[in-house]
Amino acid sequence: MPAKKLSVNRSALGHRVSYALRHPQRVPRHLVRATRDAWLRYRYPDHVAYYRAVMRSDTRTSPEAAVGSRSHERWLALGAMQFDYLLDHGLRPEHRMLEIGCGNLRAGWRFISHLEPGHYYGVDISPEILAAAQDTLVREGLQDRRPTLTPVRDLTLRFLPDAHFDVVHAHSVFSHSPLPVIEECLAHVGRVMAPGGWFDFTFDRTEGVEHQVLREDFYYRTETLIALAEKHGLAARFMADWEELPHGQSKIRVTHPEGTRTS
Repeated sequence: MPAKKLSVNRSALGHRVSYALRHPQRVPRHLVRATRDAWLRYRYPDHVAYYRAVMRSDTRTSPEAAVGSRSHERWLALGAMQFDYLLDHGLRPEHRMLEIGCGNLRAGWRFISHLEPGHYYGVDISPEILAAAQDTLVREGLQDRRPTLTPVRDLTLRFLPDAHFDVVHAHSVFSHSPLPVIEECLAHVGRVMAPGGWFDFTFDRTEGVEHQVLREDFYYRTETLIALAEKHGLAARFMADWEELPHGQSKIRVTHPEGTRTS
């Protein structure tokens, strides 16, 4: 895949004009999405409510596209990439796993199959995508693995037990979240992480100006998110080996300072 353009400000007028000139066939689709998003932002000023509406609209068209996969083959490949990475970095069948933004189980069905029955807990802000997740469970024949799928209103995780999850995972969640939403998660995730547990999340990385596009895609500097984790008493490190994989986002691992794993 092409090298990441870490200094580009995708919200800048010059970049948008240049992109439109280089890809004129994409302009009509972008204008349709921009119009829809503007209307949804007007109706739902709160970001989580707004993005829930985005997911409702996208899932209606295609659950796989709603989670960022333009084909079934890419859906399978991205799920396998997430699963293989976690497997190589410490995921074991006896672990209890919380997946934040589980979507339609692009990676989740593989986690569910690998983990002991009842050890997977998936949450998402979109009831519609969770209905699609149920379809994935049926298609893969995983009902006997007894996963839990739960809609959430926010990322406070207040209904979950203390020190319960060995692994917390959020793929393509913070890439669609403003800083207050990310901080809400980081302020509370430590409570539900078991001693020695970890939280892996991906994000869209920039080394230039932090920015957003259509209030859907947010670009952050690594040091911003590491500092935010440390503000809430967590240790965080950039996962450089994830960068070697064919994926456009970057990854950070968060742990309790006294419980950092060496995997």
